[in-house]
Amino acid sequence: MKQHCLSARLVCLFVCLFAGASFAGTATSTDANDVLIKFTNPESAESFSAQARVGGAKVESLGDGQGSTQWIQVKFTAQQLRKTSLAELAARRDVLIVQPNYKLKIYEEYSLRDPAARARLARLVETRSLFAPPDNPEFPRNRSGGSGSDPNFGNQWGMNDIGVKNGWNRGRGQGVVVAVIDTGVDYTHEDLMDNMWHNAGESGLDSSGRDKATNGIDDDGNGFVDDLMGWDFAANDNKPYDLSVDPIQVLMGGGNPGHGTHCAGNVAASANNGKGVVGVAPEAKIMAIRFLNEKGQGDTAGAVKSINYAVKMGARILSNSWGSEGESSTEGEQNAALRETIAAAEKAGVLFVAAAGNGHSGVGYDNDTDAKPAVPASYPHENIVSVAAIASSNSLGSFSNWGAQTVDLAAPGVVVYSTTVGGTYSDTIIDMYGIKATWDGTSMACPHVAGAAAAYLSKNPGASYQQIKAALLNSVTPVPAMQGKSVSGGKLNFEKLMNQ
Repeated sequence: MKQHCLSARLVCLFVCLFAGASFAGTATSTDANDVLIKFTNPESAESFSAQARVGGAKVESLGDGQGSTQWIQVKFTAQQLRKTSLAELAARRDVLIVQPNYKLKIYEEYSLRDPAARARLARLVETRSLFAPPDNPEFPRNRSGGSGSDPNFGNQWGMNDIGVKNGWNRGRGQGVVVAVIDTGVDYTHEDLMDNMWHNAGESGLDSSGRDKATNGIDDDGNGFVDDLMGWDFAANDNKPYDLSVDPIQVLMGGGNPGHGTHCAGNVAASANNGKGVVGVAPEAKIMAIRFLNEKGQGDTAGAVKSINYAVKMGARILSNSWGSEGESSTEGEQNAALRETIAAAEKAGVLFVAAAGNGHSGVGYDNDTDAKPAVPASYPHENIVSVAAIASSNSLGSFSNWGAQTVDLAAPGVVVYSTTVGGTYSDTIIDMYGIKATWDGTSMACPHVAGAAAAYLSKNPGASYQQIKAALLNSVTPVPAMQGKSVSGGKLNFEKLMNQ
């Protein structure tokens, strides 16, 4: 009865959608032809999909991590929508929910907005050739190896602040799989390649003596061909590489400066290998999942498929440095597909670590009371750990959201030094023509906590997501900036966490 009421309520929404209304909460509006539909059963979903394809629609199953689904994504043709409105579709007896395929993105926005400043920059760089990084390099065949101290550890104020080295004697995340759901990962990076997750079902040789990682066969039968290190749901291929853009393009039009790679380094960059930096859990395994493109943009369908893949393939911790400001411009409407997927991950015992959000136009706000709280961080699911960003001075980042009920704790997220695309390291995205942007954001804070959760799980292999979350919150260092602005009132303390 409750589900049928939801469908009836959505009829009003889709009359507006069909008329061309746009929806807030994202960098761009939703596409009126691109919708997500939940059916009463998988058989109805399959039947409808076949009919829609005959009419020219593009249809994809969203998966549920268990081999079947009631959710599908449909990109209708204009002709199809002229024949059957979305409101009529929502009223079908075998349809439970119809919703827009809401847009999602990385929270950080580094582009210049002032027209005069953009014009000046354009004149300065009009003769400059833009860097075009290669995409989808081959998977590394050898280990990076190495030993010795990590030369850039001193640049990682956050790792020092949370006490990583003193906590490692109790656990380093050994073998725990963390899915970095983001813009992808530079899996060729010297400080990350040894800690990339390898799908056992796509590793080794097949019966014909061919490498399973490149034989063009879905050896493990999971629906993905040659998914050795994860999957790219933005480009729909088996190489979830972090395709970054030139810093000038970031300033002029927004985009991805290597967001996922920077996050991955905070989770699990190798330690004591004589190279670069360290991650909080330097022996965890990074499952690379890409659904955000080189502009840092994605959608609900990609997020849902990413989460389902991660859960299905055994990730216990999900690092999610993305989202939107609110869910829709229609009061009361929710991103049901994303909510249900996170709930399914909760049922599977998976911890969902999420960035708390970077405010409206870079100015932080209260997720408890704002009309557009950052999602998915503000969802009520028990498996979500929402993370704010704190600076080395123990002040809350000016951009960081907070919430006494909806934000759990803070972690380092201002001028964060980590791995970057192309085998490099930095805390600065761009520093040229008098313009400087550093790696700041709740996106940077989130993977610190994901790494800490992985290390705790390696120390306590039987821990539930509830126990991991409780341990994280109970071990914080209290700081005035987080009092009354988070559930715990403090910031991540890795050393204390690992010594509980």
